[in-house]
Parts: sequence; C-alpha cells; structure tokens
Amino acid sequence: MNIYQKIVELQEKQIPSALVTVLSTKGSVPREAGCKMIVLETGQIFGTIGGSSVEARVINEAITAIQSQKIRLVSHDLFDQEEKDTGMVCGGTMEFLIEPLTVGEKLFVFGGGHVALPVVQLAVKIGFSVTVIDDRSEFAAKDRFPEAHQCIQAQPGKYAEELELSDRDYVVIVTPGHKDDYAVLRGVIKKPVKYLGMIGSKVKRKEIYEKLKTNDGVTEAELKKVHCPIGLEIGSETPEEIAVSIVAELIKIKRSTK
Repeated sequence: MNIYQKIVELQEKQIPSALVTVLSTKGSVPREAGCKMIVLETGQIFGTIGGSSVEARVINEAITAIQSQKIRLVSHDLFDQEEKDTGMVCGGTMEFLIEPLTVGEKLFVFGGGHVALPVVQLAVKIGFSVTVIDDRSEFAAKDRFPEAHQCIQAQPGKYAEELELSDRDYVVIVTPGHKDDYAVLRGVIKKPVKYLGMIGSKVKRKEIYEKLKTNDGVTEAELKKVHCPIGLEIGSETPEEIAVSIVAELIKIKRSTK
C-alpha cells in the first residue's frame, strides 16, 4: 500500500492516527530501517513493522502518542530470554519513531448568523476544523463560510441530538433564538465534549437551565460544564468583538488541557 496516500486520506477524513517509522535496527530483526506503519486510535493498522509482540507493543505506544499528541522515540529488545520486554528471541533490537498525525480539532458551530461568521474565520485560522449547522439554506452555505470544513442545513436541535461527539470536540451555540439554543444544548449536554459554550445573557441562561433541569433531568454538574455567557469577559459588543472573546476562550481551553 502507499502509506502516504493513506495519511492524506485519514487527514481528509479527520481521523487521528500516528505514523511509526523503524529508525534503526541491530542484529536479527523482522523489518529493516525505514519501514513504516500507520496506527489508528482503535488499534487498527495499515502497513507493518514486523508483526509479533514487538508490533503489539508499538501499537499500544502509538495509541498513547495519539492521545497525548506527543512524539515518542522507543526501542525494543528482540533478544529477550528473560521476557522483560517483547519475549522474543530473534536476537536483535529495533528503534522506532512514533509521530502523532495532528488533525484539526473539531468545532461545531450551531447558527450561521452575524457572530458565527467571524467565529468561523478566526477558528479556522488557529487550526480548527469547523462545521456550521443552520436550518436556513442561505446561512448554511459554503459561499457564506468558504473556510468551513462543511456546512449542514438541518434543524439544529435534531442535528445536535443525533451528533456523535468526543471529549476532543468543541461546540459553540449561537443560533438566532432561545428555542433553538435550548434544543441544541439539550441535545449535546450529556455528551462528552472538550468545550460547550452558549451565547446569551444571565437571564436567558437561568430560563434555559431551569427548563433543562425540570423537563430533561439535566444535573447541576452537567450545567457547570457550559460556558454561558460564552467567551472571555473583555467588554465585547460587536459580532467581531464577541467572536474574539469566544475564540480566545477556545484557545484557553485548548492550551490549558494539554
């Protein structure tokens, strides 16, 4: 297989992975220096660095590298009669470079209005892969958000309910109305996310939070993970200023959890 074509495919699909390269070898080993293997977070692999227990160990180390997003340099003993490493008796050693292949962290922006425009522009510039969701065709359009990874015309609450999220994903709720804000928040609040923010005043927050607790069984602990009012407090007023405060908060969360 063409390992580099696979990397491009995984990057386009926003699938986290790691590239493992055999850096050096000594003695009797199953593969030579330069051989490569791609590892997904699920443990699935493309290519091979020799199979057996040494490959199994490196796969686990690659998964750790994906999760930490840190490059790793590891070596393994293939002459391991005491079974302290691979348990193999081939008679050599292998050194591996494990490189996590970074994909843009996913940001889902619910609402394609005035605030969403600069939010998307700024978020893309700092590396986010952005999806915009709006039920109005003119607000969920690629010509409006050319920088976005995708624009989806859908009822925000229904899309939020069906959306699969991970603890690496970010959600920004800036729909034009309380009804959709409530529906989206209800749809995502019990799902794992790295960041969840909703635009609105303290009065709006109180009204929606009470409704979520009364009608939907949402707990105080779940509500505490919501950033509302959204964004850092910088006295912002215009859509562009509000966008700066929102993206600044995304950066703060992104950096503080690394």
